[in-house]
Amino acid sequence: MIEGIKGDVIPRVVQKTVQGGKVLCFDEFQVTDVADALILQRLFTGLFDAGVVTVITSNRPPEDLYLNGIQRDRFLPFIDLLKEKLNVVSMEDSEIDYRLIQGETKAWGTYFIGEDSKVSFDEVFVSLTKGAEDVMTTTLRTQGRSVSVPQSSSRYNIARFSFNDLCRKPLGAADYLAIGETYNTVFIEDVPKLSMNDVNVVRRFIVFVDAMYECHVKLVIHAEAAPGELFQVDLENQFMDEAF
Repeated sequence: MIEGIKGDVIPRVVQKTVQGGKVLCFDEFQVTDVADALILQRLFTGLFDAGVVTVITSNRPPEDLYLNGIQRDRFLPFIDLLKEKLNVVSMEDSEIDYRLIQGETKAWGTYFIGEDSKVSFDEVFVSLTKGAEDVMTTTLRTQGRSVSVPQSSSRYNIARFSFNDLCRKPLGAADYLAIGETYNTVFIEDVPKLSMNDVNVVRRFIVFVDAMYECHVKLVIHAEAAPGELFQVDLENQFMDEAF
């Protein structure tokens, strides 16, 4: 039930969405839950019938959505709907990965790899905080929860965390947004290589980075490996395909 409306809420969701605008964008579209999979066809049919223009980005083509998912046969009509209503454009056909070009020009001085670079990482923190004496531990409050910040400079709006502080503790999107809304620069150190054995940790890391992006926060990272080597994928394990 939504706002006192009983019964089928999908038409009301479609109506309220259309009232907000006729162009709807989904970034990094994925399906990981069987309930979501079964709802999507009815929701998108309603949106398309209402004339909503839909733009979607995804790491996989429509036919690979919810791959190996439970009761996927019931999800296949939604894939057919997407292919009927949308023009599918594959970025894999491009010979240039523009994300890598941006990384080459902008990541210098913000992503440090290995123990040999730890001193340089520390020097950037000291430089940006100007050796401020106000660097100290503090606590943020959000939705009745407390988020500990090991090193915080209120003068320069800079925070510093270890990877374990952020991703191996029971933190969620609201906690990360509280960090992003408080600081303009966040340092993260000791980011390790990760695998599917760390799936919950990886999920938190993804949510954290997304929250920082949403809040326009500059990240400075010290990690064990380059970004493309941080997550070790088991290509033989087809059941982990939609883990995220």
